[in-house]
Amino acid sequence: MDFRKDADLIIERAIRDVQPDQAVKKALASLKMPQGRLIVVSLGKAAWQMAKAAKDVLGDRIDAGVIITKYEHAKGEIESYRIFEAGHPVPDENSFRGTEYAADMVGNLSKEDLVIMLISGGGSALFEIPLCTLEELQDVTRQLLSCGADIKEMNIVRKRLSAVKGGKFAKMCYPAHVFAVVLSDILGDPLDMIASGPAYPDSSTTLMCLAVVEKYGLVLTENVKKLLEQETPKICNNVTTVITGSVQELCISASRTCRELGYEPFVLTSSLNCMAKEAGTFLGAIARQYQNCKKSLAFLAGGETVVQLTGNGIGGRNQELVLAAAEAIRGMENVAVFSFGSDGTDGPTDAAGGFVDGSTYGKLREAGYRISSVLLQNDSYHALEKCDGLIKTGPTGTNVNDLACILIR
Repeated sequence: MDFRKDADLIIERAIRDVQPDQAVKKALASLKMPQGRLIVVSLGKAAWQMAKAAKDVLGDRIDAGVIITKYEHAKGEIESYRIFEAGHPVPDENSFRGTEYAADMVGNLSKEDLVIMLISGGGSALFEIPLCTLEELQDVTRQLLSCGADIKEMNIVRKRLSAVKGGKFAKMCYPAHVFAVVLSDILGDPLDMIASGPAYPDSSTTLMCLAVVEKYGLVLTENVKKLLEQETPKICNNVTTVITGSVQELCISASRTCRELGYEPFVLTSSLNCMAKEAGTFLGAIARQYQNCKKSLAFLAGGETVVQLTGNGIGGRNQELVLAAAEAIRGMENVAVFSFGSDGTDGPTDAAGGFVDGSTYGKLREAGYRISSVLLQNDSYHALEKCDGLIKTGPTGTNVNDLACILIR
């Protein structure tokens, strides 16, 4: 039973099927061209891929463009675009340089002009002009990442520290119209939360923001506290938005491949949202329940888990999820669990996720690793590296959440 071969094929096809190219081309094909200038602003982990698709459709009609994406995610120069690679998940100086370049591009537009925004996940860190200092923004971001806050809670706070988030960039473009094509990486596709909604009015309130601060005990400077008390735009009347791509498509593709490989697929959820370790334990429990079934099964769970940092190791939510599952499926010869991020990155690592089977627990014990200690130290990467359990795809050009899967033969 070559579970790893099956997993690799499921992952390869799922990533292929959620590429944004065709969706972007379809969204732009019937777009009415402006009488004035045409500006393209592409941001997020899938920014290069989306910008390339726009170039294929619009060609020389693009007057100016910018791509702001994560380091090592650009795949070469594209005519008409200036490319910036920047920090993620913590913003850096290049995030600001790229965003300031975009702001300059749209600073003096007329109502005859059109701004096409291509938005994908990761934009909250990559697309930023802060209202506070770099040090303050990075500190708040790191606190939010380490305390277990989910993406919506993080973005509620980050919008209020930014000059471009929460609909503010759309206001910079006024009186030009903004046509936004959004690749969703957040459960439920909330347009004001994807990349912190640079071209969409903010639905969150100051009271909600202060509740997040209190919930996680964030330590803030006086300057940041004052910024968090300011309200965000609630109306953006110069924007048209089209949403494309979602974790549901990831689940559908994976289900199709599982069936071709002889597994009967079941999608447990496309909105998994809990601690990564808890998700792994839960999936392990499902595997135990069905390990003696007389037919081959695949259980799929799409979504995005969170990690609470308690140690100084390296890893990511998908890697922690499978390690937690490894303990639950130890000794089972007919079970495997894998989990990966559709963008090809999992936490601050070069892995997309991890793969474990019934032998993983024993291999790690032989190598001197105890899974409980590894999870406490948040060092899942090094443990999975020891047992050939890392999944590495490289940057994929898309970003529609994560997918976890149990395979039972």
